[in-house]
Amino acid sequence: MAKNRKSKRSQTKKPKPETVAQPTRRNFMRLARNAAIALPVLGGVGFFSVRSVQATICEADLTKVGKGLPTIVQIHDPSCQLCTRLQKQTRRALKQYDADSHIFLVANIQTAEGGAFARQHGVPHVTLLLFDARGDMKQVVRGPIASHQLEPILAAHMDRYGVRG
Repeated sequence: MAKNRKSKRSQTKKPKPETVAQPTRRNFMRLARNAAIALPVLGGVGFFSVRSVQATICEADLTKVGKGLPTIVQIHDPSCQLCTRLQKQTRRALKQYDADSHIFLVANIQTAEGGAFARQHGVPHVTLLLFDARGDMKQVVRGPIASHQLEPILAAHMDRYGVRG
């Protein structure tokens, strides 16, 4: 009987207290390395996100029409693939000109201001409106339009006002 008691006692083990992992130099260096990599990446993403938002806000300011520079306004629906294609083509064509020589704006028809602007000029989305420096509309370009056709139209508009690419 004594053997049974002894064997039962040896079978019941006391739980060991949990040990907390001690920080090591290796763990600290790994954490420091990961932080050194992550911070610039997150900072870069944040910087470009802020710049993108600022550019979008700047491009949506339709009060800039007629402020002394030739202006191109795209009537745009963000959910329309043709509008997005026209926007890319227009930006590509305008890259050859100094940013200070013209104004490119986007009238988003899903906003009150953009929708009112499109109605005021009687045009649907997938359309470019070309304005002179005083804000008089000179030409309507209905899209979609191929890049090789769009570039000479924008070049002629810019040439009228002495803007060279």
